[in-house]
Amino acid sequence: MSTLAYIHANYPRFLTELKTFLSIPSISTRPEHQPDMVRAAGWLREQLLSAGFPRADIMPTDGHPVVYAEWLAAGPEAPTVLVYGHYDVQPADPLDLWRTPPFKPTVIGDDLYARGASDDKGQAFLYVKVAEAFHATAGTPPVNLKCLFEGEEEIGSPHLDPFIRAHTDLLAADVAVISDSHILGKDMPALVYALRGLAYVEVAVTGPDHDLHSGIYGGAVNNPLNVLCRMIAQLQDEDGHILIPGFYDKVRSLDDAERAELARVPFSHDDWLAEAGVRAAWGESDYTVVERTTARPTLDVNGIWGGYIERGAKTVLPSQAFAKLSMRLVADQDPAEITRLITAYFQQIAPPSVTVEVRDLHGGNGAIVRRDSPAMLAAREAYRRAFGVAPVLMREGGSIPVVATFQKELGIDTVLMGFGLPDDRLHSPNEKFHLPNFAKGLETLVHFMTLLGESGARG
Repeated sequence: MSTLAYIHANYPRFLTELKTFLSIPSISTRPEHQPDMVRAAGWLREQLLSAGFPRADIMPTDGHPVVYAEWLAAGPEAPTVLVYGHYDVQPADPLDLWRTPPFKPTVIGDDLYARGASDDKGQAFLYVKVAEAFHATAGTPPVNLKCLFEGEEEIGSPHLDPFIRAHTDLLAADVAVISDSHILGKDMPALVYALRGLAYVEVAVTGPDHDLHSGIYGGAVNNPLNVLCRMIAQLQDEDGHILIPGFYDKVRSLDDAERAELARVPFSHDDWLAEAGVRAAWGESDYTVVERTTARPTLDVNGIWGGYIERGAKTVLPSQAFAKLSMRLVADQDPAEITRLITAYFQQIAPPSVTVEVRDLHGGNGAIVRRDSPAMLAAREAYRRAFGVAPVLMREGGSIPVVATFQKELGIDTVLMGFGLPDDRLHSPNEKFHLPNFAKGLETLVHFMTLLGESGARG
């Protein structure tokens, strides 16, 4: 029996096992679900062992454990693939908006509804079943496999980077692969080759040492809220071009070939406006909406506050004003450097009547991978064989920080092979996984590992 035939014959059992996995409420952010986290990790380990992995361990961190497995029977000349996924899920609230109970997986039509169905249990589970299929039909997978399944992705992976740094030898591989993203449509596969990073800061402007009466002091004391608004207005021009000195110094430009590739991404301007709920698009006029939202850096005010904001009126000059700002970054921009630049710029443009403090709240590196690497070429052909059409190559506007960590700590690129759909309602009530995509995901990964193994490419 071929590997694909084995998958087709055992698909009903695979689906039953996935439902069992999804029924475990492994909510990483809530302490009362700690036993469920342990249960999910143990269940996943047993599945890996049953699939044929000679080694599958539950490895502790200072938070929830990592499930690590390896199968190196393909030999030292074969490529080694590091699979990343996560077994934790978001809380299911609000429960009254679910069509079905979030931890009682339910099939409606072609969709499987449950928390974690697409993000990321359903997609991570694909690799376990593909390994089992190779074990049953060929004895071993055609590539060496290492699996890293964490339990803290939904809370920001606070202990993942230290774990990777402490286990670089154990995790050494030629390429990583992640299925925790979506394709463009049921019959429109896509490969993400670039992700944006993030720098997130909070700005505090302090003027007088206490709130003042605006009738007595207004016009002679510089209002911190006014100052903050004026400074924010100096961060970018009317088209969104960022005015912080040095901000664009390391931005990697888009060449004609890449812009042509991004132009293939299906995009309806009218549908996008309706989805966003806006009358018109805005931003750098030299770039398309797709380019602005995936390949260009941005700066946005996420919140601003200070003074009196309750019902009614209070004529006050506030002592302090605050704002939170996020900057989406592209490859080669360093979040720590960008934070230093915006801090220096705020200090430069602040008037002497106030003091300014910029607090670094969060940051993460962007990433870009070669579009013509052996692993990417294998992934492109694998999608074509399973879906009947070649995938669109695209950038993603958000972040998956572990991709940059793999580049920095392990020196490897990541192939992002998603199988979810844009309407899978990740983090929302009624999360689902489109079951035909679950089946095609299994087929795609069989082709991917087979093609990569046949290529013999290392890295």
